[in-house]
Amino acid sequence: MGHRKTHAPRHGSLAYLPRKRAKRLLGGIRFWPKIEAEAPRLLGFVGYKAGTTHVFEIEDRKRSPDFGKEVMRSATVLETPPMMICAVRAYTRSTDGLRTMTETWMKDPPDDLDRILTLPENFKEENMKKIEENLSKVERIRVIAITQPRQTSVPKKKPDIVELEIGGGTIQQRFEYAKSLLGKTVTPPEIFKEGQHVDVISVSVGKGFQGPVKRFGVTKLQHKGRKTKRGIATLGPWNPHHVMYSVARAGQMGFHQRTEHNKRILKIGNDGKDVTPKGGFIRYGVVKGPYMLLEGSIAGTEKRPIRLRYPSRPPKTVAEEPPQILQISLESPQGK
Repeated sequence: MGHRKTHAPRHGSLAYLPRKRAKRLLGGIRFWPKIEAEAPRLLGFVGYKAGTTHVFEIEDRKRSPDFGKEVMRSATVLETPPMMICAVRAYTRSTDGLRTMTETWMKDPPDDLDRILTLPENFKEENMKKIEENLSKVERIRVIAITQPRQTSVPKKKPDIVELEIGGGTIQQRFEYAKSLLGKTVTPPEIFKEGQHVDVISVSVGKGFQGPVKRFGVTKLQHKGRKTKRGIATLGPWNPHHVMYSVARAGQMGFHQRTEHNKRILKIGNDGKDVTPKGGFIRYGVVKGPYMLLEGSIAGTEKRPIRLRYPSRPPKTVAEEPPQILQISLESPQGK
């Protein structure tokens, strides 16, 4: 009888290296999808995570064994106050990729913008003309938008500033659309619709410095083991004569940027009372205004800014109608 190999797959994914702390709380977006739409529209938004709840809905995926039946699903509530469009920015294509041509800012920016950056006394209005004259060279049109945390239960006044791509239509149409948005606010219903999928970019909950058992899920050593129990058995072979990157080591766990693809929007509403549980969300409070309800969980803690984006690889089959929600649980999360 020959040697029987034990089943021992490696522990922990190497897809997320280096596992270090995110640079900032608001996740960055490196890729914006191209959408097939006649009219231009913004491709992203930012909300604040309030907490999770559960909903009862009718299953509308035709291939599901529960099709047409009532199912219970977990859902995440985001508070989504309107975003202010503060600037328009044009990009040209160079040998090194995209390069900023110029940008033009709104005339009377909100006072809270001073909390992020130092504003010039006079904004150059000729920058808008420069974009218009060089539209043939322009590759991308984006807007610079800020959130309005004062309208939420998040205890801060400093807005989060993001860049949002405009997709659909021609470059000329995108420019006109951006021009019409400058200085105004946008809301989620202008960008997304109920039932569609979005990508969620956020920074996960930080767990500090953790050992290899918790961080990578390696097997604990036997209780009579020498020196350590919650470490790894070997640092690797003698040759190569160094510790390889693939060896599970202790270090930072959590507070990493993560992108989750194809989260479905269950509901977009204007009155937070529809989703706020009795006594409010733990560590957040009451959802005061507009909100979005997303299927499943979202990385990150309460109050954290969450970026939403049009899906980069949308599912092939999507239900045509928005989901039919029967009930949203408003029970107190503390059991009171």
